[in-house]
Amino acid sequence: MDVQTTSQRGKLVISNIGLLLSGDLGQPVLDADTVVAVGGRITAVGKAKDVDQEGASVRIDAHYSALAPGLIDSHVHPVFGDWTPRQNQIGWIESYMNGGVTSMISAGEVHLPGRPKDIVGLKAMAIAAQRSFANFKPGGVKVSAGAPVLETGMTEFDFAELAQAGVILLGEVGLGSVNTGSEARQMVAWARKYGIRSTIHTGGPSTPGSSYIDKDVVLEADADVIGHINGGHTALPLDQIRCLCESCNRGIEIVHNGNELAGLTALRFAKELNQLERVILGTDSPAGSGVQPTGMLRLIALLSSVGGTPAELAFCFATGNTARLYALDCGLIAVGKSADFVLLDAAQHSSGKGLLDSVQKGDLPGIGMVIIDGIVRCGRSRNTPPPTHLPELL
Repeated sequence: MDVQTTSQRGKLVISNIGLLLSGDLGQPVLDADTVVAVGGRITAVGKAKDVDQEGASVRIDAHYSALAPGLIDSHVHPVFGDWTPRQNQIGWIESYMNGGVTSMISAGEVHLPGRPKDIVGLKAMAIAAQRSFANFKPGGVKVSAGAPVLETGMTEFDFAELAQAGVILLGEVGLGSVNTGSEARQMVAWARKYGIRSTIHTGGPSTPGSSYIDKDVVLEADADVIGHINGGHTALPLDQIRCLCESCNRGIEIVHNGNELAGLTALRFAKELNQLERVILGTDSPAGSGVQPTGMLRLIALLSSVGGTPAELAFCFATGNTARLYALDCGLIAVGKSADFVLLDAAQHSSGKGLLDSVQKGDLPGIGMVIIDGIVRCGRSRNTPPPTHLPELL
């Protein structure tokens, strides 16, 4: 089933929810079994008897499966449309939707063949990418794109012009010619002044033209997010990762396409600091290792099972934490937020007893339905094992 019509934009009622994950670290599980949305926005969360279900244009019976906020992939490298030249693959974004991803954040459109590196060209490309993905949502996925890669010679005027045009992100600092702490710090500050959020490459070079970025450069640059702190793919030494976690309060991004030991270690450091709110998750894809439609789910399962983190908290890393850091209107099951949901359950024949226990045992959950802006985008996922309980569109 792939329903992609705005005719669904009425009143949506999801009932008989067996487990409701909020995306909020402070209260990761809600005592509720019904969610109502109108016009793509959540209007009520509670018990069936306490919420207004009258006049629903779309009803979904969750059949006691779990409901979570749609996953937010904090680190992707789109180009244009639903195509990646890195793997010459079409349809990768829509395929990620079948892995529970409802929003993506670009860390730079660096894979565009012949990517312009002159200042006029890079600004034009960023604005075009921002406009393109604002108008085109593959599989309904909301892609925040238009993230220019910093090049030497950019001035404050360039950042003001980008912000005025609607650009809200910087590409990974270190993927272009700006790769020293002092030069990056000035440009990051200009970007922040105009409301543009930044992330910095961490670890060894990943693509031709990128640089090795160590802890000293990361700390001096002071970007909003320590991009792939576990390397993309090559990580910094663990003592440098500890230093990064302890020496600043910026976002700690752990990615699927990175060093797993380094990612688990960064999570442990965040726990020791009692700063799990800093942890966000991404795939850092498409990459040389391909595209991973279930990469976010695999990362959640890794951090929960091997990382010893309750599954309900690991889901927060991929939803509410990222939404807060990037000021997105999704990622939480709360009134007023975007109606982006994943209905999922323990996979059939998992040894885990229910969704959370199965994830904490390392199994991928089965996705039964994905909803974006209140619109059902897919039923049972083609990319996950079948869930124990399957929601039903009535």
